[in-house]
Formats: sequence, structure tokens, C-alpha cells
Amino acid sequence: MCILGKSELLKMILESKCIHPFSNDLLDGEGYVLTVKEETTLQYLEHRNVISHEIVFTPPEYVAHLTAKSKYGRMGLSFLNAAKVHSGFVGRLALELVNLHNERRPITIKKADPLMHIEFMTRTGDLSPYEGTYMFQYMSDDEAEQYKKIMLTRYPKLFAEEKLRRWITRRVQE
Repeated sequence: MCILGKSELLKMILESKCIHPFSNDLLDGEGYVLTVKEETTLQYLEHRNVISHEIVFTPPEYVAHLTAKSKYGRMGLSFLNAAKVHSGFVGRLALELVNLHNERRPITIKKADPLMHIEFMTRTGDLSPYEGTYMFQYMSDDEAEQYKKIMLTRYPKLFAEEKLRRWITRRVQE
């Protein structure tokens, strides 16, 4: 496995639309910094799913890894869920957070605040894209259709149109 460097990541983002919307300002070394869709305040010990503003598409030949920005860790915000985005996944990410502030203060994450680093790594072996219930989560109809076309065009042998249609119909929405 190898983490993509900035030039390869940028190429992949432009070719596969693996981060949308995309901003050059959020490229960070060998990764990208995801932002949050809505302002959220977590009270002490409160757990909340915070949704990424960006849609993430992890092409089937890659796996993505997530780490929270240290700014929030230093405040006491802890990232709970697995730090992996499966190959073939597409959707906005639900970032599971809990407030563990030492002084029991609320922590606010503002809309569009940079929150989470995402790095893409190459994978080896047969491609086996994600087929779970969270495909296309938190995406509009137009966004889902746009990514369905990308997936069918770039990976016609991996993604059947009927299966993509079912995932879109049954997707988790806000």
C-alpha cells in the first residue's frame, strides 16, 4: 500500500471526482481536508454524527484513511468511527464525534470548518468495492445520478446499473 502524493491525488480528484466540491486550498500535503456541512455544537460527553460537506468517492483500486485535525483533538473532540473509507464507496461521510473536553465545555464546529484529513492509498489484490447500506448516503438525486454515471463509465465491470439504482433508491438521506 502506498499513500498518494499531492500530484497523484489531484489527478485522481480531477479524473474521478473523488472529492466534490473540491478546493485547492484544502489540499494538505498528501491528503485533503474535509469540511462540515452544518454548524454543530457538542455538549460534554455528547455523541453526534457530523456530515461532511464534500462527497467522497473512493475509486475501487484505492482505500481512504481518515484522521481528525489536531486542533479539535486538543480541544477534547474525539473521532469514534473506523478511520477507513472502503474502496468503491460514494457518499458524504458521517463522522462520529464525542466531546471529551477536560473542563466539560461545549465544542462548536462551524459550517465549512476543516475537520478531517483524508488520504487515499493504493490497494492490491482483486477489486471488491463496498456494497453496504451507506452507498450514496446524504446525496441529492442529481448528485447520485452524476456519480452513477461516473461509476458506470469508469468501472462498467464492477458496478451494475440495476444495483446502483437500488442503492440510490434506498440511500440514507437527511
